[in-house]
Amino acid sequence: MKVLALNGSPSMDKGNTALILSPFLEGIREAGAEVELYHTRKLTINPCGGEYNCWLKTPGECFQQDDMQMLYPKLRAADVWVLASPLFADGLAAPLKILVDRFVPLFEPTIEIHEGHCRHPRRASLHTSQLVLVSNCGFWEKDNFNMLVGHMRTECVRSGIDFAGALLRPHGPALRPMRAMGQPVDDVLDAARAAGRQLVTEGHMSAEVLSVVSRELLPLESYLRMVNGEFRRLQDKWTARRGTAS
Repeated sequence: MKVLALNGSPSMDKGNTALILSPFLEGIREAGAEVELYHTRKLTINPCGGEYNCWLKTPGECFQQDDMQMLYPKLRAADVWVLASPLFADGLAAPLKILVDRFVPLFEPTIEIHEGHCRHPRRASLHTSQLVLVSNCGFWEKDNFNMLVGHMRTECVRSGIDFAGALLRPHGPALRPMRAMGQPVDDVLDAARAAGRQLVTEGHMSAEVLSVVSRELLPLESYLRMVNGEFRRLQDKWTARRGTAS
């Protein structure tokens, strides 16, 4: 099995999204699958021009000479796509959304009806069968991911790809400091790793494991005190710096 992971976090492997993505990919590797990981921050990918050259003039090929030319063969060959992103404005981080928009050459221009909905059929060269979402959110409630998960489900229906599930981490900024303080939260990372192993060995991820990834870390009021206290501390720090500079 070949897995292609695309991380849209601007913090790359140091971000809260990577805190869940990393053990998930470790579990996939432990189960014997091949993993390639790319960070959008290190890539040069232009927005889709919408000129339809990839459907008409050069079928299956985008005219833009950027890092998508390197990614297209990997996208076609991968059995699983993993899209990882912090939740920005209820959706994907912009660089990853731009990358997803550039998937157009992987599909045919014609339209067919599939399960009662219009879609563009995938080209024969596209072998991907599953997509996994990994996302982190600064808000406390899990339902903040609803729009993004709905987007990914719709993309899968339109692409003829199975939505294998989502590893969602609400109030994600609490996880790292709680680990540093020795709080019992490592089960969340263990569950992410187990989800990776399950995906390879069983072809799916159990609801039980995914629920542990998303479980409540601390009460809402405690989280608000933690986050707001840290922002106030940083604001005071920058206010003091501005005062010194003046």
